[in-house]
Amino acid sequence: MYTPKGDDFEFITDRDLNVDENFASQGYWKGVVIHFARNRLAVAGAAIVGVIIVFALFAPIVSPYNYDDIVSVQVEEGRQIVAKNLEPQLGADAAQDNFADKTFVFGTDEMGRDLWTRTWQGARVSLIIAFVAIFIDMVIGTSYGLVSGYFGGRIDNVMQRFIEIESSVPTLVIISILAIFMEKGIGLVIASLLLTEWIGMSKIARAECLKLKEREYVLASRTLGAGSFHIIFKQILPNTIGPIITQVMFTIPVAIFTEAFLSFVGVGIVLPQCSLGSLIEAGFNNITVLPYQILPPITVLALLMLGFNLVGDGFREALAPKLEDM
Repeated sequence: MYTPKGDDFEFITDRDLNVDENFASQGYWKGVVIHFARNRLAVAGAAIVGVIIVFALFAPIVSPYNYDDIVSVQVEEGRQIVAKNLEPQLGADAAQDNFADKTFVFGTDEMGRDLWTRTWQGARVSLIIAFVAIFIDMVIGTSYGLVSGYFGGRIDNVMQRFIEIESSVPTLVIISILAIFMEKGIGLVIASLLLTEWIGMSKIARAECLKLKEREYVLASRTLGAGSFHIIFKQILPNTIGPIITQVMFTIPVAIFTEAFLSFVGVGIVLPQCSLGSLIEAGFNNITVLPYQILPPITVLALLMLGFNLVGDGFREALAPKLEDM
């Protein structure tokens, strides 16, 4: 009988191994990141959103003016001149004698307020709406859809009839009713999103739950005595996160546009507060004589919606890659 010696074996880590990285196993989320990074349009969209977030956070802080400051200078005889409707100017090169030492990157509005600060302050409001939409979709819409799809039967029937009734009421009617009982402002916008924004997400979550609730791991958990809500949020929810993230990314631009539309028609953000929608509405009123006033907010809004749409397309392809992209 052969007796092994001490040098017959060696640890595998002591040898130089060549690993085929092309076929090495990788985690699901690592694959998502790799596919997302390969999509140039998605990366460009993420860069656009990132730049807008940075400017929205820091531009109003470093600006010498607040978003509601009326810029004016005092001249002889104690008179004050307000910087009304000044075109974009950069310091000493400006043609305005009384404001030659001041910088207005985007110009000023009809009240003498700096449009640079107000544009990025308005972008803050749009981003707040975006994050509120994410919360509504992830918490209300996802939970409603998963509960409806999991329990099925009479519970699902009642919950789906409620959605059908709410979906049949036009959004503008709901907003008009809310405007009667609520003050205009960001609270009215959030309330309208709470009532209407989560419906699409609930339908997607319900469809995914109906597909997954009869899987073997769900049946095993139920057999072992796991509760219904434990199965819904611990077993089913993690396996539906891909379609949910994709839907959220496409919901954000819709929510931002909803806020802009409400502010444009006068039931959203009220003066002296500002949003991109209210700035577009103010610029639209002066578009024939002062067209520069509408360009900054409408450009930022367009870039913000474009960026989120590109990110949504990137996540859709990364979370469910096609065979030729593997």
